[in-house]
Amino acid sequence: MSQQSGFLAEQSWQQRLAQIMETMRELSNQTDPQAMVREYYARMREVNPHIDRRLAISRRGLEYPAFRITRYSEWSDDINPWKEQSRLPLLSGGLLAELIYGNEPRIINDLQFSPEDPAAEYLSEQRSLQAIPLMDQGKSMNMSLHTRRVSDGFSHERLPEAVWLANLFGRATNNLVLAGQLKSAYEEIDRELKAVARIQRSLLPKQLPNITNLRLAAHYQTAQRAGGDYYDFFPLNDDQWGILIADVSGHGTPAAVMMAVMHSIAHAYSGPNSCPSQMLTYLNEKLCSHYVGETGTFVTAFYAIFDPKSLRLKYASAGHNPPRLRSCDGGQIQALDRAQSLPLGVSATFEKREATVTLCRGDQLIFYTDGIVEATSPQRELFGTDRLDAELSACTSEPQEIIESLMKSLELFTVGAVPSDDRTVVVGKVG
Repeated sequence: MSQQSGFLAEQSWQQRLAQIMETMRELSNQTDPQAMVREYYARMREVNPHIDRRLAISRRGLEYPAFRITRYSEWSDDINPWKEQSRLPLLSGGLLAELIYGNEPRIINDLQFSPEDPAAEYLSEQRSLQAIPLMDQGKSMNMSLHTRRVSDGFSHERLPEAVWLANLFGRATNNLVLAGQLKSAYEEIDRELKAVARIQRSLLPKQLPNITNLRLAAHYQTAQRAGGDYYDFFPLNDDQWGILIADVSGHGTPAAVMMAVMHSIAHAYSGPNSCPSQMLTYLNEKLCSHYVGETGTFVTAFYAIFDPKSLRLKYASAGHNPPRLRSCDGGQIQALDRAQSLPLGVSATFEKREATVTLCRGDQLIFYTDGIVEATSPQRELFGTDRLDAELSACTSEPQEIIESLMKSLELFTVGAVPSDDRTVVVGKVG
């Protein structure tokens, strides 16, 4: 019987179990793989005090016969192999290359090696060796080696359990490393998305314009860090104003990028100020010729020109949700849906359609994106336009009050669920 086996036999199963449970509790608290390996090695020295040296090697990212020494019990420095790879010795050939590329566990109880062996300094004065492959995708990408100064230091009877336990610990360590890498990747992505979101919000009006005879309020909420909803205002001739609301298909960063493109194109428009359909034609032409291509991306948009003197609103729509107009005269609600065309980016040919409505003082206008009416309850019921219409308050209500009431109703309807789509509302009250 080997000395190692003799030591283990001296312990009762209760002692061994208590030792293992204490080790598992300690390891389960670790979140840093380097700290977990350090703790594991300390515990293993208690379990197997007769092992003289411990060595870990890796061939990950290398070709035969190259390998790296990743851990060595004689090192005084605590080298982190995941973060300090440049400090790891890179060797080639010899006994250890044969072992790790052999993909099999080995016990050598009469250890002999050439003084010229690349790993001779790590094996000096050692007479027996146990090599445990740590498998990854069917290959021994790493290997744990134990050595002793005496011959016949390792038992073949205990080798299967040693291989099993070492590989379980190896997988646990690898999972912790991957979890850390995944966390870092998510944090980097989140930083980038926050930057995109800041850029996107900088493209929205920093403050609502002061438009004669039209009091405004707006609400903008993205489903993710960044989104594809867009609204803007354009000062025109004779104190008139252009009002644009748009919704890019999709969510997140791709939609936000296209939203930025929309902003750039819209602000480059220098065509007629009196024809809202001309503006949408221009947007469609630029999107189709330079941006959307075969990506399948499209944009719904509604553009209106408000004349504060005549109180007329001339508008055109590219597949966008029809804004709601609540008349102060009797509270009748109508949809501004008499100038619908295809969304932008669908076809190079845009059908120019326009309509005009004359407003009265006290009338309320609600421009919105589909994230409002397509919000769902836990029973998967849509919020819909009927509920939207019901939320339009009395003529004396101010735009901000209308938005607050609508958002509260959405919160109750969805039971506080995270929005699955961007939500934008622009409310104007005439007078």
